[in-house]
Amino acid sequence: MPLFRIRTEIEDRPGRLALLTAALGRRGANILGLSVQMDAEGVVDEFIVDVPHGGPGARELAETLGAAGGARTSVLPARPHELVDEPTRALLLASRLRSEPHALPGVLAELLRADEAGWAEPGVPEPDRCVLLVPASGRRVRLRRYGLPFTATEAARADALVRTALPAAPRRPSRRRMTLRDGTQVVVRPIEPRDADAVRALHERCSLDSRRMRYFSSKPYPTQRVFEGFCDPARGLTLVAEGADGSLLAMAHLVHVIDPGVAEVAFLVEDAWQGRGLGRGLAELILAVAHDRGLVELRATVLTANTRIRRLLGSLGGRARHTEDAAILEIRLRPGARPGGAEALAGWPGERHL
Repeated sequence: MPLFRIRTEIEDRPGRLALLTAALGRRGANILGLSVQMDAEGVVDEFIVDVPHGGPGARELAETLGAAGGARTSVLPARPHELVDEPTRALLLASRLRSEPHALPGVLAELLRADEAGWAEPGVPEPDRCVLLVPASGRRVRLRRYGLPFTATEAARADALVRTALPAAPRRPSRRRMTLRDGTQVVVRPIEPRDADAVRALHERCSLDSRRMRYFSSKPYPTQRVFEGFCDPARGLTLVAEGADGSLLAMAHLVHVIDPGVAEVAFLVEDAWQGRGLGRGLAELILAVAHDRGLVELRATVLTANTRIRRLLGSLGGRARHTEDAAILEIRLRPGARPGGAEALAGWPGERHL
């Protein structure tokens, strides 16, 4: 039976995937593999299907998915040897790369099923979505795949595989010192259960407006249950900035969600410490952590009136999207997308001027 690899973009709403699978089923297509990936415009579903002899071809399958709500659909022939367990395949390629680091372009091409691979010329822009540039030890590997654009998820996979061949990074300290624009130094560290009273005091020092911008209400401080969520590693990571007197000056949250490769972010900075680079420093650290964890997108839900956070996240590459509520925006960021940004911070150096 003919095999096809299909990629199509859908709205990230409940039931959309079911419509696609039902449409394929009505055409007699048997789904042998499914992958949900993220890209700049939303969710990309990838299917490996076989169809009966004399069944629909590539054009008919694309039209079928278009009628079911798919957009920018690509349908290409697939081969039987592609029907392998993806995590197992990636681990085998990582093992090969450890022993043959010089084979990096070919290994990346095999990982992402690229048609061409080689070292990129320095400084050459690549606007084509079918071309992917993967940073590697000061150089870049250039991958090209005809007819099938690379997704953000695939870029993250390639980056993770590259890092398996690089020298191991030094163990990261749980605390680091950050120097602000005016020379003031603060300590940034993960939140701890002992911080409950300090977190409450931070919220009480914040103005009603600052709390409203963070929580969409002027709640005085988080409940005990919410605070326990801040401290739960399974939920994500909360960083706190600590002043010289031990008080907490700011909080930054990275919260995992069920969408693959996605997390939510949120920030609270005490009024007296706003405009001094503390919020930006925390945002860059959160981007670095997200990049290191293999996340491909961060999302922040913000009030339209919150111009400060909109400017900050926009300067870090964030893209604003309107929601059904005119008073609320969603800002999406790509970890590691900015040259010298999250990637440069990924090692958590002892000190960096922010």
